[in-house]
Amino acid sequence: MIRRGLLTGFPIMLGYLPVALTYGVLAKQAGMSLTELTLMSIMVFAGASQFMAVNMIAVGAGALEIIIATFVLNFRHFVMSLSFMNQLRDFSLRWRLPLSMGLTDETFAVSAVNPNESKMEKGAFFYGAIIVIAYLSWIFGSLLGGILGDVIPEKLSQSMGIALYAMFIGLLVPSIKKEKRVALIAIVAMLINALCIQIGMSTGWAIVAGTIFGGMSGIYLLKEGRK
Repeated sequence: MIRRGLLTGFPIMLGYLPVALTYGVLAKQAGMSLTELTLMSIMVFAGASQFMAVNMIAVGAGALEIIIATFVLNFRHFVMSLSFMNQLRDFSLRWRLPLSMGLTDETFAVSAVNPNESKMEKGAFFYGAIIVIAYLSWIFGSLLGGILGDVIPEKLSQSMGIALYAMFIGLLVPSIKKEKRVALIAIVAMLINALCIQIGMSTGWAIVAGTIFGGMSGIYLLKEGRK
């Protein structure tokens, strides 16, 4: 089961390494030490949130602003966790707790399309192997990116900043394809962010305001779309 899990999680590793490397470079350029950026990957293990945090650190946002913004961004994990725990309901609590800590968009998606292993003997090792290979590849890629952040040319490292926007566009486009009104929510969030900056709010709190109130606008916009 461990071997099957590693083979199933191998594509995740291939996808994580370049993204984690980019995160490491950007984090280093934002002023984080190699220890700090690596510990963030070890303790947080959430790509989109880490990219957002690095961007907010780069603009001088405070810790509270970063925590609130990343909490809102990762709120979807509550829904994914409920679904994942339901899939693993035959496992004991000592397995479900550590497995839930390794849940990401990618590990959730791969685990969701392999539900039969949850009924097999030692099936927990299958899901554990998927999470471990994803987790270690993210940490290794982050560490390598942090090391390269000191040696690669500055122009090249600055150009990697596009990865931040590419990641969030990658998260947004599939949602827009399913529901066109999601694009309106994104526009509302951007306008709120721009307005907050114009009235003198710090960049960090402007991001928080745009994230929260832009998301709240979806309560009305998506409800209207279902009528």
